[in-house]
Amino acid sequence: MQIIPEQQPVQQNLWIGFGCQSGISSELLLVAIEQVFQNYNLPQTAIAGLATIDIKASEPGLIEFCRSYDLPLKTFPAESLSSVVVPHPTVAIAKIVGTPSVAEASAILAASQLNFAVKLLVPKQIFRLPAQPGAVTIAVAQPRFK
Repeated sequence: MQIIPEQQPVQQNLWIGFGCQSGISSELLLVAIEQVFQNYNLPQTAIAGLATIDIKASEPGLIEFCRSYDLPLKTFPAESLSSVVVPHPTVAIAKIVGTPSVAEASAILAASQLNFAVKLLVPKQIFRLPAQPGAVTIAVAQPRFK
């Protein structure tokens, strides 16, 4: 991840929610995040952390990525995620993990932990890398400070 110096300090308040298939690499996470942040013109220096469903907390690629970039990871049980209203729920995902949204719901929950209203800046985006197993879905949310 290239961190470009900013003219003014950037507040770290963007939470990346993600869902993934087992066996994803930290490289896939990096490519997905870099592409989304470039496409949506978001500063990577504003990343506060990553969030996902609790059953993915021990995913090796995720652990490696968070350690490499010194980013916190918040995890949530399916029951909490399923209570979040999201723009793009998926019935198939609900049948597998017990919630219709992992990426969007975890981004929203992580960003709302300070009891602020939340804006979903990036709806879920799916990424794959050629010749690598799995896919990752990411979304980005930000607290809206009053």
